[in-house]
Amino acid sequence: MALYLLFEFASGYGLFEAHGLDEIGQSIEAVQNSVIDINRFGKVVKFVAIQPFSSALDALQQCNAVSEGLLTDELRNFLELNLPKVKEGKKPKFSLGISEPKLGSQIFEVLRIPCQSNDFVLELLRGVRLHIHTFIKNLKEADLEKAQLGLGHSYSRAKVKFNVNRVDNMIIQAISLLDTLDKDINTFCMRVREWYSWHFPELVKIINDNYIYARVAKYVKDKSTLSEDAISELTDITGDEDKAKDIIEAAKASMGQDISPIDLINIEQFAQRVIELSEYRKQLHSYLVSKMQDIAPNLASLIGEMVGARLISHAGSLTNLAKCPASTLQILGAEKALFRALKTRGNTPKYGLIFHSSFIGRASTRNKGRISRYLANKCSIASRIDCFSEVNTNIFGEKLREQVEERLEFYDKGIAPRKNLDVMKEAIQNSGKENGDVPKLDSEKKKKKKKKDQMEVDLVNQAPEAEEFTGSEKKKKKEKKRLREDIDVSAENGVTEEDLVASQEKKKKKKKKVVDDMDSVLEKETAVNGLGTVEGETKKKKKKKTKEIADTD
Repeated sequence: MALYLLFEFASGYGLFEAHGLDEIGQSIEAVQNSVIDINRFGKVVKFVAIQPFSSALDALQQCNAVSEGLLTDELRNFLELNLPKVKEGKKPKFSLGISEPKLGSQIFEVLRIPCQSNDFVLELLRGVRLHIHTFIKNLKEADLEKAQLGLGHSYSRAKVKFNVNRVDNMIIQAISLLDTLDKDINTFCMRVREWYSWHFPELVKIINDNYIYARVAKYVKDKSTLSEDAISELTDITGDEDKAKDIIEAAKASMGQDISPIDLINIEQFAQRVIELSEYRKQLHSYLVSKMQDIAPNLASLIGEMVGARLISHAGSLTNLAKCPASTLQILGAEKALFRALKTRGNTPKYGLIFHSSFIGRASTRNKGRISRYLANKCSIASRIDCFSEVNTNIFGEKLREQVEERLEFYDKGIAPRKNLDVMKEAIQNSGKENGDVPKLDSEKKKKKKKKDQMEVDLVNQAPEAEEFTGSEKKKKKEKKRLREDIDVSAENGVTEEDLVASQEKKKKKKKKVVDDMDSVLEKETAVNGLGTVEGETKKKKKKKTKEIADTD
């Protein structure tokens, strides 16, 4: 059987024919050794045809199609034109070696050409790739390298295309920067406090907030110049008139030492930097909140923007977080404690980053583990909705938050929460109303359902009649079988068939007469004595008489 090789490269499609494989051997090692020598390999593999790409865009489309296992029209025409034709109803006398198994199955379905992709074929294609510039004339190695580089860049760019409005990487960077800013601002504020306390130590006890302290230090500068006229401006900075008066009184009786103007300038500049950093931190926080509403609205509504952003950052992406089970999400951020507990065989942690949620803080000590497990379950659902849903809505997050609130009330007061199915149905209806698409059953579906239910009812009603019918059939079959056996026995004893039938009819009449007598006796006794006392006796008599009849038979 002839073997053709389909080789895809940056400039186009190439078709090669492999014949005389005995010269290089059928084993993989033999092919590997022969690939290096072009004289030996060139005798086995021959160039058949080439289909160049028309442009860089065409090359990218063909590359994407091959990677996804799709057969394009260009490749189909190229194969139909250059491969031997396959007759209907007959097996082809050749096969096509390819590098992508998915593409091979597609070629076989459409063109009925048998394809193979194994180690032997891949080694042959490796040899073709190594010596492609020698097989195809006028193809320079430098031009091929440029084409490969350009196609590689465009293919990579196409693979990393994303929706600009839903980039979770921005959340990861923003929350990381926010945590870094918190540490740096805290350190710088402590430095401002220590530095300015040499000049005005009483200010530390009056102002507790770091941002307000930096603003006051920048405004006051030299405490000796502070007067009653500064009360209004200090009130604007601190937001409290009493504090402004306390600052002025403390400045008059301050124990701090005097410092030179150049030192005050440095303190002022540093306080200004701290103020700017604090203001930028506020802007970054508002940016993070808006990004979370765009990318993960349900997770943000359920657990808050900051905790949700930390979960996404720790998982690596929203997709990774959606793939995590609820048990992993519960202890996300407490990996060290988990492995320490496993190593020492102690108690494993109950929560990780979700501990910062307000729900766990509100729960009692006994119920913290239970509510963290429940909250992790709801966070897992919310992250999956955000990741895979095409509609950007926070209705599901709000409903999940209500469920967690109800669960907290259940733990504290014993009020039973709603079922998850009912809550999700309500959320789906609300989201449908928002989009103007309320889910309804079609009239045809309703009719089919009604018809099906009616058929089921009819079958149920017909079931007892069928059972009675089958029971009567069984009885008839038993009687016929017994009659045949009696006929066989009577034939052996010399009794004719007519005598046997007559005796059977006599027995039936006798049984019928006995039953009628018993019924008449029962009616008379019940009329005289009532039903209660007679029932048991008549039943006993009936049993005795039926026994006697059976014995006579």
